[in-house]
Amino acid sequence: MDRRRPRTAAIALAGALAAGLAFAATPGPPLRGLRWLAPAVDPVRAMTTTPAECLALPADPAARRSVEIGRAAFRTPVVLGGQAARSGVACETCHRAGRTNPDFAFPGVSGPPGTADVTSSLFSTHRDDGVFDPRPIPDLSGPKARLKIDQTAQTRALESFIQGLVTEEFDGPRPPPAVLQGLADYVRALSPGACPTPADHAVSVADLMDDARRAEAAAETLAAAGDRPAALVMIAGARARLGLIDERFADPALSPQKQALLAADHRLAALAETLRGQGPPPLEGLARWRRDTVTLEAGLVREQSRSLFNPRRLAATLQVRLPREAS
Repeated sequence: MDRRRPRTAAIALAGALAAGLAFAATPGPPLRGLRWLAPAVDPVRAMTTTPAECLALPADPAARRSVEIGRAAFRTPVVLGGQAARSGVACETCHRAGRTNPDFAFPGVSGPPGTADVTSSLFSTHRDDGVFDPRPIPDLSGPKARLKIDQTAQTRALESFIQGLVTEEFDGPRPPPAVLQGLADYVRALSPGACPTPADHAVSVADLMDDARRAEAAAETLAAAGDRPAALVMIAGARARLGLIDERFADPALSPQKQALLAADHRLAALAETLRGQGPPPLEGLARWRRDTVTLEAGLVREQSRSLFNPRRLAATLQVRLPREAS
């Protein structure tokens, strides 16, 4: 066995955003998530609200860090690799906030809304069975007994399942060990008993920036421990969250905010490039980036109502009518 392969694959995986995938300008709808939305779904509701996350963070600091690594990886398209990463698909695409996604409809993969064919050739050359048989997307935050994979840590069945999903179902490279472990620990930490009320909340700058900072904090921890491949995946995760904010600041009048986001993204890209080198990890640079995002967030929040975070703005852009109660 070539013991160098996991590290090589991990670096290739983490480098997938080096060219700016987080801010890629691709033709299509104004928000990437609209690409896999069922036609009958209200696009404004789907794009401006999200399910509440049912996450029970462990009290043990090491276990908590692993869950945070998995949480960031779960939201990072680069983890899946291949066509999924190029399309911007992450674990959270099918499992919004670790739940399910009844609005999901990906051409060639879905049948009825909320289903997916996990043996489709669209994403995988390994598991294509030549049969179109989409299945309902499971709720990862539902009762564990209803899920087909044993989630007990002792069996490590969940880790094996996730690795197979990434490398075979999506043709992605093997995740770094800390990322794979984190994904399994994150899924284990999802629980119906941890679901807050209300069940949904508005998509916001603050939440996406919080995600970015949490991913960057995980990158710091991993870089300090010498795990550069996993730290690079976390930086990719932070950049991906910035990209989701950027696409909503589409109005030319919001150019200063877009420029500030682009500058923050470029700083992360530079920090990632340093991590790929042979020198000391840029721990102070990472910490400074996280501190500086507080000011960045404040400026974005001030203009959020003028962006596509605002349901009225999004409805006008999509040329759809808001329900009376939302208008």
